[in-house]
Amino acid sequence: MKELVQARAEDLGFDACRVTDARRPEHAAAFRQWLAEGKHGGMAYLERTLERRLNPEIVLPGARSILLLAISYHRKERGDAIGPNPEARGVVARYARHRDYHVVLGPPLAALRRFVDDLGGAGTRSLEYIDTGPILERDLAQRAGVGFVGKHTNLISRELGNWFFLGAILTTLPLQPDEGAVNRCGTCTRCLTACPTQAITEPFRLDARRCISYLTIEHRGSIPLEFRSAIGDRIFGCDDCLAACPWNRFAREGRLMREAYLPELNQPSLVGLVEMDDAGFRARFRGTPFERAKRRGLVRNAAVALGNIGDRAVLGALERVGRDPDPLIVEHAQWAIERIESRHGTS
Repeated sequence: MKELVQARAEDLGFDACRVTDARRPEHAAAFRQWLAEGKHGGMAYLERTLERRLNPEIVLPGARSILLLAISYHRKERGDAIGPNPEARGVVARYARHRDYHVVLGPPLAALRRFVDDLGGAGTRSLEYIDTGPILERDLAQRAGVGFVGKHTNLISRELGNWFFLGAILTTLPLQPDEGAVNRCGTCTRCLTACPTQAITEPFRLDARRCISYLTIEHRGSIPLEFRSAIGDRIFGCDDCLAACPWNRFAREGRLMREAYLPELNQPSLVGLVEMDDAGFRARFRGTPFERAKRRGLVRNAAVALGNIGDRAVLGALERVGRDPDPLIVEHAQWAIERIESRHGTS
């Protein structure tokens, strides 16, 4: 039955399909300690769902197997690589240069879940998640052999590098587990030295409160002053630790995300972003990952980026956004104005 499931997953376009059992993740104790230390920042939902994340059988009573699916979002360069930045444009994490992956990957994942239910017959129950459920996909994927957890705390595949999403299907259907993955980082520490904010405090330990991806996407408040300069021109996420990994030489394009690429999200104009109103944000970013940050978060991020790389030509836009009714946006616009004036003078 596992071979039938894996063949169907390949037909649907998934780049890997592996199986593990429904035991607690081996990382459970470390995850609990990480939360206790507050390293998750403002992601309170991780605490609220802790016990479910540590026990898949709470999520799906009677669960026997968990399928882990890898979906590559790697894209071969086609003249859209990020290069010099003379026009004050923002850098976007690679995964976010596509339509919302939840929407793109939901239908094939649901189709595979239905296949599993039909294969198991009456009484079989399954649940599918694409970064939406209270499970520790990364740790389960390592146990299933999709890849190994690297020193940057992300999953690394020997066939896909770092550039892939994880989907999961919990099922009451018993399937033979696959062999787990072995860590192959060796002595490499490129990801640690690549991190602009030293968020990887030691191998395999991440402090999300220092991570640019967290600060520009999940964090809802003011970006701490100590990290604003290090953010540079990044406006949504950060790929530095992933891009540094030598396993990316094996990265390959996948079928499912290929047609979801949106070139206009590659290097958006920072001035255009700070001048957006709510209606403009909704029209431009509906159905994309940017919805997660909301308009106020994205304008906040763009203002910080302008403060880091902009010149006097962008001061007019920052002064206008500095009159925004949202105090969070005003604070970051004023900071950006002061940064630019300190570099280029006030007249």
